[in-house]
Amino acid sequence: MSLITKIILAGAIVISPSYMTAQSNSSRQMTQAVYDAYERMLKDDPNDYETWFRRANEYYRHNEYMRALNDVDRALELAPEKEKDLRVQAYMLRANIYEQTGRHEQALQDLNSAIALEPTSYVAVYQRANCLYELGQYSEAKAAYQRLQRLNSRSAEALIGLARVAVKENNLGLANEYLETAVNNDPGNSTLYVRRASVRRLMGNDQAAVDDLILAIATDSRNVRATDLLVDMARSNYPEVNLGLTRAIQQAPNVGMYLYMRAFIAQAHYRYGAALADYRTILDKNLYNYHGIYASIAECQFALGQYDSALTSIDQALSMDRNSAQHYIVRSRILRALGQYEEAKQAAASALAIKSDDAEAMQQMALCYISLKNYREAANLVGEAMMNGESAPYNYLLRGWILTQHLNEPVAGKGFYDQLASLMDYDIYDVKSLKGFGLLYSGHKEEAVRWMDDILTHNADPDGYLNYIGACLYSAADLNDRALECVNKSLSNGYANKYDWEKNDDACINVSAIRYDLRFIQLIEKYSSIFQN
Repeated sequence: MSLITKIILAGAIVISPSYMTAQSNSSRQMTQAVYDAYERMLKDDPNDYETWFRRANEYYRHNEYMRALNDVDRALELAPEKEKDLRVQAYMLRANIYEQTGRHEQALQDLNSAIALEPTSYVAVYQRANCLYELGQYSEAKAAYQRLQRLNSRSAEALIGLARVAVKENNLGLANEYLETAVNNDPGNSTLYVRRASVRRLMGNDQAAVDDLILAIATDSRNVRATDLLVDMARSNYPEVNLGLTRAIQQAPNVGMYLYMRAFIAQAHYRYGAALADYRTILDKNLYNYHGIYASIAECQFALGQYDSALTSIDQALSMDRNSAQHYIVRSRILRALGQYEEAKQAAASALAIKSDDAEAMQQMALCYISLKNYREAANLVGEAMMNGESAPYNYLLRGWILTQHLNEPVAGKGFYDQLASLMDYDIYDVKSLKGFGLLYSGHKEEAVRWMDDILTHNADPDGYLNYIGACLYSAADLNDRALECVNKSLSNGYANKYDWEKNDDACINVSAIRYDLRFIQLIEKYSSIFQN
């Protein structure tokens, strides 16, 4: 269930993080027990193809694709030809694995094998049509979708597939006809509005796609796919999504779901003032009275530099739910900004008491130790997080910073910067990899600058966040003119996190190097309206 859907249903069910953690641990134990049982069965009979197949399904269900592939290969080797049903299912499972790992040609071969054994399998024919579409074989895909229609004359899957092919053939009129037929055949089916939205996005009609997703949610508020796609659309076209939600609010001003979604999406795109206004409207109209709303208000107030108000809001959230680790993390962050370091540490400790392995809580506690000048404890805590598997890029950067800047251990610190610079688990040109900062602080300034240059050259930055990161890196590299260019672009694109601009000095990702440059101060003043609410 997505966050938005959770909020919509919040009045009915609130699940505490500690319960969720317990459930997660129990689920992992159950899964391991199932794996152990399969292992024992296969030791007893290594030729038991049904068990190989069942374990392959279990691995696939848990996204362990390579293990699943190994097992389904073995099942197909061992299963006799007379086991037609199992072989069909095994071919389709292997096709799914290939598709999940981007090997569509191999998936197509297995789907052809499945259909040869069972020509009337609706699922196999549909999957094959989609596979052909992904391979760019549009005429073959069209024939496959038409075959699907012959199996079911009202097939929505066939109509949506044919619409996608028509778009690729630049026949938008025909595509729209297919879409309208699919929806008219079953107007109460919210999934069809989501599918129509995806094709309309393909057509470049974002406005109609947004309207479809909102219509899907209006038809079924539990449609998680619709809410997730709406949030995803906002990443590339925030103005259109915001406009579509505004139209929906004008038509139904007392539907809290639309206000919440507009606020949630605005907050995700650093439009904290707009988000705050919608959250307050929700409370003023008594549309929802949920602890998460107060927490979201606190986050927005914090970002806008309204720290005392933020503390009041997060305390209201905690008065309604004391089992939220995230609420305590937010409280700790606010208290650090207010200079109340001991109280901030206590809040972080409360978060860890609820969720002992929470990476963000560990990082926040480490930052509290730094504020209290307990640098060794901070370094140890980050190290513990990394040993527990939380080897996120920020942890490498944070530990390297503590060792070099606060513990006078430059060699050890550089080791962590070097590891960050060489991390390959992330797309190195994704800003979340932080690779450029590892390069910069391990002594490879030119490569670091190139990394940032490439990110800004090849990515749109509609919200200004990438240029904020550019300002952080370029200023740390003593390229202040370039850093200030990024500040200007970031602010003009709406990056309204006042805490980041004026106060944040954590680790090595901040603009502290240029914060007192007169040109920086003038830019903050020039764009001061984005910090208003």
